[in-house]
Amino acid sequence: MPTRRADNLARTATAPTGPPAAHPPPGPGYAISTRGLVKSYPGPDGTVIHAVHGLDLDVRRGETFAFLGPNGAGKSTTIALLCALARPTAGRATVAGADVLTQPHQVRRQVGILFQHSALDPDLTVAQNLHIHARLYGMSGRYARQRAMSVLETAGLTDRRRSPVRTLSGGMRRRLEIARQLLHSPGVLFLDEPTTGLDPHARAQIWEHLHDQRARHGSTLFVTTHYLDEAENCGRIGIIDHGRLVAQGSPHALKAAIGDDRVVLRTSDDTAARRIVGRAVPPDCPVTATVDGISLRLPDGSSWIPRLCAALEGHGIAVHAASATPPTLDDVFFHHTGRSIHTPHTDRRPTAPTPPGTTAESGDGP
Repeated sequence: MPTRRADNLARTATAPTGPPAAHPPPGPGYAISTRGLVKSYPGPDGTVIHAVHGLDLDVRRGETFAFLGPNGAGKSTTIALLCALARPTAGRATVAGADVLTQPHQVRRQVGILFQHSALDPDLTVAQNLHIHARLYGMSGRYARQRAMSVLETAGLTDRRRSPVRTLSGGMRRRLEIARQLLHSPGVLFLDEPTTGLDPHARAQIWEHLHDQRARHGSTLFVTTHYLDEAENCGRIGIIDHGRLVAQGSPHALKAAIGDDRVVLRTSDDTAARRIVGRAVPPDCPVTATVDGISLRLPDGSSWIPRLCAALEGHGIAVHAASATPPTLDDVFFHHTGRSIHTPHTDRRPTAPTPPGTTAESGDGP
């Protein structure tokens, strides 16, 4: 929501410090468009740390787009830049047709922001939380009540409108926060880790609700997540790592680009099996040791399993388990970054400015 502190920060953001022609203009007709977007911080040893590094991105109107990356990859910093809550170091960006540097007030009026941590007042009722938010956006009392009833109905919370927020379940609170951000009918809804801390059933309910909102109102959804199954809910994904966009496309297209299946064999002697399998497959198919056994990537992996089992048994090595699975989004992430998305992120960076009234998300600074 607009705040005096955020507005004062935005007034200092007049124009990029570099020449206007340094980057081509953002793409027309997009809900979100960036060119060469950068956010940098001074490092402890005098170096420059890029939290967001040269981001070029176009998100179509009505699209569900996800930033997939581990904590610390730059997801939350990107949202702060796109919502005009932080000033870019360089580059350009437009959101809902407004420039984040020269039209920050217009940007903030046309977006909704669901932060990772709750910004609801637990001591107020559901209706009171919505009413205050609506009034901050300049709605009259009567219209604020109308909008509150409308979003509560779509969120399935009408019967809880007089309940204190503290009495709601985690899933209900998240649906209420989404409803609150929809009060002013934003063109773009930013959702920073929208289902963190929820159980699988509540997460599924939240996504069903989000898909329903997009279908009803044509809103553009921009999601940040490190949950692979959550990213599968999105029409297009951008993989971000150390502030850089390293790949983007639909989940199906990204997985299809890898192509090969992952074959895993668990044997009575994985060390010897690794050498034997390495001689039996093409030289461009490296065999690696994992906690599950030995692993490699092969086209049509299931057809290779009988041959590999026969080769191993011919050397007196028993095969205890064998599997061939198509690529996953974690495989896609590993392909582009060299590590699993679940590998702990050790890059220490300064945290991004946190909007007043919110809590910086743990471990996911810039």
